[in-house]
Amino acid sequence: MDKTFFKQHISQQFNAELEDIIKQVMAMGGLVEQQLADAVHAMVEGDVELAEKVMTSDYQVNAKEVEIDEECTHILARRQPTASDLRLVIAVIKTITDLERMGDEAERVGRMGLHLLDEDRNSAPMADIASMGEHAREMTRGALDAFARMDVDQAVRVAQLDIQIDSLYETITHKLMKQMTAVPDSVPRLMDIVWATRSLERIGDRARNICEYVVYFVKGKDVRHTSYEQMAEQATGDRH
Repeated sequence: MDKTFFKQHISQQFNAELEDIIKQVMAMGGLVEQQLADAVHAMVEGDVELAEKVMTSDYQVNAKEVEIDEECTHILARRQPTASDLRLVIAVIKTITDLERMGDEAERVGRMGLHLLDEDRNSAPMADIASMGEHAREMTRGALDAFARMDVDQAVRVAQLDIQIDSLYETITHKLMKQMTAVPDSVPRLMDIVWATRSLERIGDRARNICEYVVYFVKGKDVRHTSYEQMAEQATGDRH
């Protein structure tokens, strides 16, 4: 982790506290990334045991969120941070909220995979789903790396990958809708795949959110609800 992105303080304890919450965020992110990889693999390959593992391991992500949130609350109370220190703590709180929800979405993918019969899996566009899952994982990994180094250039690049996930989501949904129209009896079963791909799309959205928090910390700019072009423009401005 690059420690130079936040200012060093006279209090070495304060420095250690800030470094620790970043390390904790990365540990939580690692759990989510693995959960996502396992969920997609379980769904595509029909691995029931792995799907059940994904569903029962979500508590670890939830526990991490509570732990980090408590640590951030203590920093706010004890240190009363201002300027970039305050932005850092806010960015951490927002990031762990998104990571927890990404874990929920990964858990949903695993749960939907458990519902699928082999015939459903064989008739569904599993190669597209695997590709979408890999894109979601790549975004998650890239967003966390940008956060670890507070690298706004990488944050912008990773955020733009969301376009690819959205495109895959539309492609898969279109294929599934055609199948459901042709075979109405398949609707209840194939809807599980629709919900799973929707969860992957949302994971991409939340990875983009993390990238936006990087821009917020480094540049002091709130780039939520802006276009990719506007986000890139704000990221190239002077630091605050």
